[in-house]
Amino acid sequence: MLYAFELSGEHDSIPVIEAYACMEIAGLKFREYAILDQCLIVDIEGNINEIETCLQYVAERVAMSHHIIRVAGMCDTSAENILKLADDIDYSKYLNTEQTFVVRARKIKNYSDIKRELIEGHVGGRIFRKGFRANLKRPEVKFRLILGEKCVFGPIVASVNRSVYEKRLPHKKPFFYPGVLMPRVARALVNISKVKKDEVLLDPFCGTAGILVEGALVGARVIGIEVRSMIASGALTNLDYFGGYYNIINGDACRVPFKDECIDAIVTDPPYGRSAAIKAESLHHLYFNSFREMYRLLRKGKFAVVVSE
Repeated sequence: MLYAFELSGEHDSIPVIEAYACMEIAGLKFREYAILDQCLIVDIEGNINEIETCLQYVAERVAMSHHIIRVAGMCDTSAENILKLADDIDYSKYLNTEQTFVVRARKIKNYSDIKRELIEGHVGGRIFRKGFRANLKRPEVKFRLILGEKCVFGPIVASVNRSVYEKRLPHKKPFFYPGVLMPRVARALVNISKVKKDEVLLDPFCGTAGILVEGALVGARVIGIEVRSMIASGALTNLDYFGGYYNIINGDACRVPFKDECIDAIVTDPPYGRSAAIKAESLHHLYFNSFREMYRLLRKGKFAVVVSE
């Protein structure tokens, strides 16, 4: 069964890698079918109800996607081909006569000069003439047209609530300090680490806990290390506000007081020569010793995600 992730376009590769990681976390068996500009298409094995239950969970975790669509059809992005595709689809596979529908389109860059509102109306009219009822305000089934390198069409099975990340912007948190990752980026990195609920996630350069907040929100048990006492206190304030299972250590990332192989995932954004953030002999010393500690702490077969400058 083909499914399409409508990607955010915030980065060339991170949204795709994040989608793969979240499907693995959810236990889905899939293979890549196609990667288009801001659209990933995968072939997922299994029962449709079980697949789409898992995809609901995926949509709750991912940050750099908009919607997940069950692919009803694909074609070249021209009005003629899209309308032929719309005529050929058996819509009884996607909605029944008691359900209402709407068609919504998204144009990706300048791959087509099709007017979004016009193609929505024409495709919706074809579905209507096959005996299904439209409802533009409160539809029960939302069909999505992605107008990019190819036209990808089908019903939305899960949507990402991206507004929750806006509520966690750094300046809206109880403790703010400049130079931190945005919540959607932090969540994507946490997802790429493949950390699961109740596993232990470490950020040895945790700053104000932006990464740790996202880790805690997906159910991980998070631990942060921060050398600056004021920032460590602020990190704790932020984690207190958002909740979860967490601990902050005011300490040195080069000397972590934990036993070997006790951490399930590491996600971190280390300092890059910011003098105020470094209390080490040199940047080389900081990197060499902190990376050695990360290697020591991480369980075999697990992942570390490190942001580079």
